[in-house]
Amino acid sequence: MDDKRNLFTAIGLSLLVLVGWQFLVAPRFITPKPAQIEAQQEVKPASNSTPEAAPQAPPPGTTAATPTNTSQEISREDALKSSPRVAIHNDHVSGSIALKGARFDDLTLTSYRETTAPNSPNIVLFSPSRTPGGFYADFGLLPGASSAGETPNGDTLWQASGNELTPTTPITLTWTNPQGVEFKREISVDDDYMFSVTDTVTNHASQPLSVYPYAAVVQQGTPHVAGYYVLFEGLLGWIGDAGLQEWTYAKLDKEGVKNYSGTGGFIGITTDKYWAAAIIPDQTKPYDARFIATQTGAKAYQTDLREGELGVAPGASVSASRKLFAGAKVVSLVDKYESEFGIKQFNRIIDWGYFYFITQPLFKVIDYFYRLLGNFGLAILLVTVLLKALFLPLANKSYASMAKMKAVQPQLKELQERYKDDKAKLQQEMMALYKRERINPVAGCWPMLIQIPVFFALYKVIFTTIEMRQAPFYGWIHDLSAPDPTSVFNLFGLLPFTPPHVLMLGAWPLIMGVTMFVQMKMNPEPPDPAQKMMFTWMPLIFTFMLSSFPAGLVIYWSWNNTLSVLQQGFIMKRHGVKIELWDNLRKLFMGKSSPSTA
Repeated sequence: MDDKRNLFTAIGLSLLVLVGWQFLVAPRFITPKPAQIEAQQEVKPASNSTPEAAPQAPPPGTTAATPTNTSQEISREDALKSSPRVAIHNDHVSGSIALKGARFDDLTLTSYRETTAPNSPNIVLFSPSRTPGGFYADFGLLPGASSAGETPNGDTLWQASGNELTPTTPITLTWTNPQGVEFKREISVDDDYMFSVTDTVTNHASQPLSVYPYAAVVQQGTPHVAGYYVLFEGLLGWIGDAGLQEWTYAKLDKEGVKNYSGTGGFIGITTDKYWAAAIIPDQTKPYDARFIATQTGAKAYQTDLREGELGVAPGASVSASRKLFAGAKVVSLVDKYESEFGIKQFNRIIDWGYFYFITQPLFKVIDYFYRLLGNFGLAILLVTVLLKALFLPLANKSYASMAKMKAVQPQLKELQERYKDDKAKLQQEMMALYKRERINPVAGCWPMLIQIPVFFALYKVIFTTIEMRQAPFYGWIHDLSAPDPTSVFNLFGLLPFTPPHVLMLGAWPLIMGVTMFVQMKMNPEPPDPAQKMMFTWMPLIFTFMLSSFPAGLVIYWSWNNTLSVLQQGFIMKRHGVKIELWDNLRKLFMGKSSPSTA
């Protein structure tokens, strides 16, 4: 009875984990609606103007201003025409900066597309204010206690030194207020996704001037998010000693505004697990930061920072430098920026999860083998072999203990019959038997326990790193981060219809189910009919549950099961324990038992 209760407890917990994963964690991949894709089409910059005022970020601690006005939506094309622009171009991005307000509000990631189709639209990161899903970054100078006229704002029309910003042609924006204070903004971009912004204020007026350098990232409207517990999407930052701060849109809606202070790090918004925009302040200067959700009017979210007050005496100049990361969260690139610019914990802009101490090294190993083999699927298979080799001594002890447990089953049954009315004596005799045979009865759990953190870490690697996005394997798997697209219910595409989501049972989940079935059939069938039925149905249940997991994870599990079968079979053979696989298969398909050798 104790064995039966433990069995059903273990099975119940396993099913609970998988059901919970299915509905709370496992990703569902949603194809953008046509209207969304159309809104994201790249539009070439054009001139003309009448933009709305840029949001001014007040000093933290004061009343939080509404990040922006989204009362009247306009088309992306009309928004881009509303201001003269300076084009942006390198090998990975294209777009423009609005000269009215000097706002970064037009950026397309030319190296990435919405889907695997070659003619699919490129990913659009920044969109102007008041367009559907407006998303942009602002830099500015807030007026301080001493004022020699106004500072630049959202209505300021800057003059540009050139027509295009490229890695080899930085641009300089200039504007002088009526009192003679000159504001100069130098902007450069590297070959990837990092912009550098330096503001210089030269006071030609007769009065002193003080300013607060600030920068902000703004998201208009509440974007669609996957909504899974293990996946973060929203406003985030590493703020000095406060460390990592993450605010989902729903959580910030309840809070309204959160204030922080620190030195070093970054703040930003990750619009998706793959893309982000982040402000990177001078890593040596303290700053105040905020996360804001509007509480009235049109919904918008803003994260901003304000550095300390800078005084500018008549005839003097001061400068402030900040950076803007806007693009894909490529691991090697993020690590390079962290090292090159000394950005505190910049790699946490990638959602590594709670097991980041496993996830990050695991990704680096997989990425290393990908560079050797040219295929992430093959890299996952090779890393699985290495993991098996790493834990081989412990796994061998576990399987050896399981083999010994099988060998003493007749003795255990005899003890159970002899002491069926004396539970205490039965436990005492069983422990004595285990001691004589040098058996650890719980050792068989170790292989599964070892796999759990690795499984979760691999899930994070496949699901959240952009390197895995749209990474093909072989055959019908064109995206390892998406579920197997085939289904047995339309004969893997031979029948001209697409089954509903619940019936998308692909070839790789079936392969995984078969490997799990074989692994379970290597053991003797349990004598209890209920246990036997449960063990028979478990592979099928797991097959359906894992059908919506990323294909890369299912491939890993299939391969891991296969290696486990080979390893377990070898150990059982070495210890003289009968492998029940063929007898169990004969019973299943022929309805009778046949003799077999160990």
